[in-house]
Amino acid sequence: MNTHMRIARLTTLFAMVFVSGLSAQNPPEPAAITQRLDTPQARVIVATLKPRTPSIAKNGHATDRVLIYLGDCAMTRKEGDQSTTIEFHRGDVRWRPASGAYIAENISDHPIRLLEIDLKGPPAGPAPVSKLDPVAVDAKHYKVVFENEHVRVLRVHYEAHEKGQTHEHILNRVVFYLNDQPNAKADDVRVAGAATHAEENASDRPADRIAVELK
Repeated sequence: MNTHMRIARLTTLFAMVFVSGLSAQNPPEPAAITQRLDTPQARVIVATLKPRTPSIAKNGHATDRVLIYLGDCAMTRKEGDQSTTIEFHRGDVRWRPASGAYIAENISDHPIRLLEIDLKGPPAGPAPVSKLDPVAVDAKHYKVVFENEHVRVLRVHYEAHEKGQTHEHILNRVVFYLNDQPNAKADDVRVAGAATHAEENASDRPADRIAVELK
């Protein structure tokens, strides 16, 4: 073997060892974070997880949060020795309390996005009740996904050209739009406050959204 071939092999070997060392020193990048909203009650972000790449949260998650999944996918979440596989579809909603260290991994072959509504503090007190609560007076269009002491999550659905009943919103809420509809695009996120109104879907297509009421 001549000197040039030996140098080439040594150079290749050194490069492989160097890259391997860098990989060991630099763990996989965490989820990419895009901030959407920041209010006194909640911070709203979109987390994007790369396919087949663990996202390591060494310090866990300090806040309680609501997760809205923005696509069909599957992921694993490992806390200590316990691993859980989660399958979900666009528009699925979950409650995730504050936790310790964990590793989340997108086990699908494409990126996945999650809308996270991180709560900044405990509830202000018992939630007020209105006789015009939308779930009570307009159950056709407003349904409860889940409720706890921190939030109430509503799924809102209007068929084309449907009009709802007059109702009242008392709590501040984060509204996520699942599809294009009048004055909103799919994946828009907005904050809404107290209001009394009747809503109408003036478009030729159904309108779907998720409202997260903050107690």
